Amino acid sequence: MIRTGLLLASAATALALSSAAARADDAELTVFDWAGFGLPEFYQPYIDKYGDKPTFAFFGDDDEAFQKLTTGFKVDLTQPCSQMVGKYRDAGLIEPWDTSKIPAFASMDPAFTASPVIKDDGGLWFLPIDYGYTAIGYNTKEVPAEDVASLEVFRNPKYAGRIALPDNTDDVWALALLATGVSDWTKVDDAQFAAAAAWLREAHANVRVYWSDPAELAALMTTGEVLVSWTWNDTVMLLKGEDFPIGFQRQAKEGASTFFCGYINMKDGPGSEEKAYDYVNAFLSEGSAKPLLDNIGYATTNGAALATISPEDLARAEMTPVDGIQLAQVPLDQGLRQRMLEEFELIKSGF
Repeated sequence: MIRTGLLLASAATALALSSAAARADDAELTVFDWAGFGLPEFYQPYIDKYGDKPTFAFFGDDDEAFQKLTTGFKVDLTQPCSQMVGKYRDAGLIEPWDTSKIPAFASMDPAFTASPVIKDDGGLWFLPIDYGYTAIGYNTKEVPAEDVASLEVFRNPKYAGRIALPDNTDDVWALALLATGVSDWTKVDDAQFAAAAAWLREAHANVRVYWSDPAELAALMTTGEVLVSWTWNDTVMLLKGEDFPIGFQRQAKEGASTFFCGYINMKDGPGSEEKAYDYVNAFLSEGSAKPLLDNIGYATTNGAALATISPEDLARAEMTPVDGIQLAQVPLDQGLRQRMLEEFELIKSGF
């Protein structure tokens, strides 16, 4: 039997912690991170060295995190996803990493740092940590596989009121652009933008909820309120752990999206710079790779650590490579992203 109460409690807890510190631990390091990323298994070498966890604060959305940090909230590390890096750089909030102090950087696929927004002559501005997919999550007992062979399932009137989309500008636009034939969001013209916005407005008519936390979405799918969602690996792993009939369609004919996130080194952080490096090194250690995969469903960017994980474990987390179209959520022009953000707010409001 699915433990609905547990999932609902998990969702409530995650939401309660989304923008507040869980509790003060090591006062010399404050980490501002996604809800769910505070598990000790992810950074056990840090605890082994210092005898305590960092102080954590949590958020549920990249834009929420950025807004809080621009209003005076002081932390040492933050984990945005790659498309936000330019925004932090433009605001003068971050400083580059010293890669000589990060041993795992040598094992990282250079594709993660190929953008000059991430790495340039000034240094490494963003340390990729983890990556995953955004794709169609669906109830396999209620939704036939043929219905999720296309992203058009989100506009299918059969699922009106049973659809969930992320309350996340980047993922929603990745969906809309893929659905309208765009797989490179660094090259979006006005006509493509308009087509994606029109598609998203039509999908909006079917949406029951815009979810803000994977546990929240898992609870909605468990109760049967939501049958089809555009989701991350997190929700899939949570529901698989509850023996829920969850499918994750990463090969719809129009494609799926990939994303990667990582830590930025906040300028004038209040804590210890040495501990900041110790923390990211702990997170990138080989021992952290499988707990990250097992608990959240994301893969580490440390290639050597990833190589220690079996193909079977990667398959269970839906992290094996797939064929087909992929929209990579790489850094994009901040003017375009702001336009996406504003249009999404209008669509959610019914305009």
